[in-house]
Amino acid sequence: MPQKNILDVSKSALLVVDVQEAFRSVVADISLITSRISIAIRGFQILERPIYVTEQYPKGLGRTVEEIRTALPADHQFLEKTAFSALGAAGLHEALKSHGISQVVLCGLETHACVNQTAHDLLDLGFAVHLLTDCVASRFDRDREPALSKMFASGVIASSVEMALFELMRDSRHEKFKEIQRLLK
Repeated sequence: MPQKNILDVSKSALLVVDVQEAFRSVVADISLITSRISIAIRGFQILERPIYVTEQYPKGLGRTVEEIRTALPADHQFLEKTAFSALGAAGLHEALKSHGISQVVLCGLETHACVNQTAHDLLDLGFAVHLLTDCVASRFDRDREPALSKMFASGVIASSVEMALFELMRDSRHEKFKEIQRLLK
C-alpha cells in the first residue's frame, strides 16, 4: 500500500477546472498549461481513471478550450457551474464517491479563484488533493503565488503531471509504462 501522500491508481481521478476560451487572451502561459493538461488527460485515459471537467458559466466564458476538448472522448460530459468551486457542479461530489475516489488530482484556472475554492471544498469533504502545479495559472502571478501557499498550508499536496503519472504506475513493469513514457517525451 502506498504512503498516504502517494497517488493510488485505484482511488484517483483527474479534475480539470474551467480551462475555457475566455482565458485564452488573458492568461500568458495558456498554451503551456493546456498542453500539460492535455498530457494529464491522455495519461489518465491510458490508466483508465475517471476524468471530470468543469466549465464556469460557459455562456459567458465560452466552452473548454479546443486543445483539451480534443484530448477527451467526443461524448465526454462537461459539468457546468456558476459557483467558483467545482463542487458547485451538480453531481460531481456524488460521481467521485460512487467511483470510490478518495484522491483528486486537480488542475485548471484560475489558481486563486476556482482552483483554490475547489481544493478547499475537496479537503473539507475528506479528499486528498494533489495539485498539478504545472497545470494551474492565474492572469497574474501576484494571485497565483498566494493561492498556492494557501492551498499547501491547508494540506494540498504539490505534484506535477509526470510525478502523478509515475506515482499512479508505481513500477516500470506496469503494463502501461511504455505508453505513458511515450506520452511524456
